[in-house]
Amino acid sequence: MEELLTEYLPILVFLGVAIGLGIVLVLAAVILGPSNPDPEKVSAYECGFNAFDDARMKFDVRFYLVSILFIIFDLEVAFLFPWAVAFQDVGLLGFWSMMVFLAVLTIGFAYEWKKGALEWE
Repeated sequence: MEELLTEYLPILVFLGVAIGLGIVLVLAAVILGPSNPDPEKVSAYECGFNAFDDARMKFDVRFYLVSILFIIFDLEVAFLFPWAVAFQDVGLLGFWSMMVFLAVLTIGFAYEWKKGALEWE
């Protein structure tokens, strides 16, 4: 049993240091961080409506449209990283498959741009 405990001792020490450091950093941010909210800090941000109004108020659907488009293109672009890392190993089929994928992505982006889905008034 003592042998088992000595094997897990570095992990326990690491967890203790990590938890202690996390607590110290959070407390330091709470104690030392400035807390002077001004009207600019509590103004509408990204979502287009005030942060401290009624939770059931209606707001523009374009926010959802822009956020969904961002998620779609962000995830599609994320496919490029593994492809780029394994570029030498994918061969000609992998290269042309990615070119078709990028062509579809570009056509979709051009269509959305032309329709004005990326415009914010």
